[in-house]
Amino acid sequence: MKSDKTNLTGGANQSKLREYNERAILSLIRRHGSIAKSELAKLSGLSAQSVSVIMRELEKDELLLRGELQKGKVGQPSVPMRLNPEGVFTLGLKIGRRRAELVLMDFVGEIRKGVHIIYLYPTVGNILQFVTQSIPALIEALTEQQQKRIIGLGVAMPFELWSWAEKIGAPQAEMDSWKEQNLTQLLEQACDYPISVLNDATSACAAELVFGCGASLTDYCYLFIGYFIGGGIVLNHSIFPGPHSYAGALGPMIVTGPDGNQSQLIDHASIALLEQQLKDQEIATDFLWDDLDDWSKHPSAVQHWVDYIAKYLAIAIVSTCSVIDFASIVIDGAFPSVIREKIVIAVEREMQRLDLQGIIIPQILAAQLAKDPRVIGSTCLPLFKHYLLDQNLLFKS
Repeated sequence: MKSDKTNLTGGANQSKLREYNERAILSLIRRHGSIAKSELAKLSGLSAQSVSVIMRELEKDELLLRGELQKGKVGQPSVPMRLNPEGVFTLGLKIGRRRAELVLMDFVGEIRKGVHIIYLYPTVGNILQFVTQSIPALIEALTEQQQKRIIGLGVAMPFELWSWAEKIGAPQAEMDSWKEQNLTQLLEQACDYPISVLNDATSACAAELVFGCGASLTDYCYLFIGYFIGGGIVLNHSIFPGPHSYAGALGPMIVTGPDGNQSQLIDHASIALLEQQLKDQEIATDFLWDDLDDWSKHPSAVQHWVDYIAKYLAIAIVSTCSVIDFASIVIDGAFPSVIREKIVIAVEREMQRLDLQGIIIPQILAAQLAKDPRVIGSTCLPLFKHYLLDQNLLFKS
């Protein structure tokens, strides 16, 4: 008799085992799009009977839809199952240094509707007002039953915003509101949804893991170049946040600047640097925030920035791989996909110029998501809480 992998786990109770197996089945279906019970049993290590029981419950909860009966293969005809787009809805809020965006996403990752605002700097007050005024317009097209399937609001934002007041040119008193007020509690009171908050770069990493190239990678380091640089760590198909949710926060990494002095990576690989370079040339910077799909207005200035940051990204990659032997590095950022490709090429070139003795060169990959991954990542946070595979679930107290 085939044994389930769940029987091999000693430290978890049956409730956690059942939830873990349900998440595993949903994650496999999400990864493959449409898949039959027999194939799910092979991939999950569960018995066909266990898979059948789980899938019946998920279908009963309207999380799965049946496909057409597949005939003509060896054995019994099979019925592939797929995720029901309207089985679950999530709201996502991305808070950036210059722009905030709020979206509604369905269970298969389609953004149903979104709105955004642009500002000089974010405050608790303007973000709270934006969310409370925008949510009704986002969900008005949903039926009453569909609105009941909204499971939460995910928030992707930089941590310790108050510490960046000088760097983003904001009044310190205004930015201190982030330290003095609890945005999570204010949002819960204002919109009546469970709130999940994660660092914006780690949230972007989550989006790439669920919907991008990360779905086919086991372990990798994710670099996100936003107004400042950050990132995330994926180990065994799961986000590794670390005890303080700062794992992969590459910004504070120490590097040597052009002047020979030590400084942080954040000063040499960020859109903030590009913004300053453009201002020094008296070039308007609005396009950096107004249109994330087109940076073609100033190609020479942008290419100079790409070549500069590539040197420091290569150093950061070597330093990271000397700690964890990553096979892959995924590069992403708040810019058009063509810029992403240019950065990958430049980083690969710079890697060859470094002393790589003792390091196995990882493959450098461009992230695949066209939409801002921090936005998609914010909508993923409620999914991670309830439906996506979590390796730590079995042993959480």
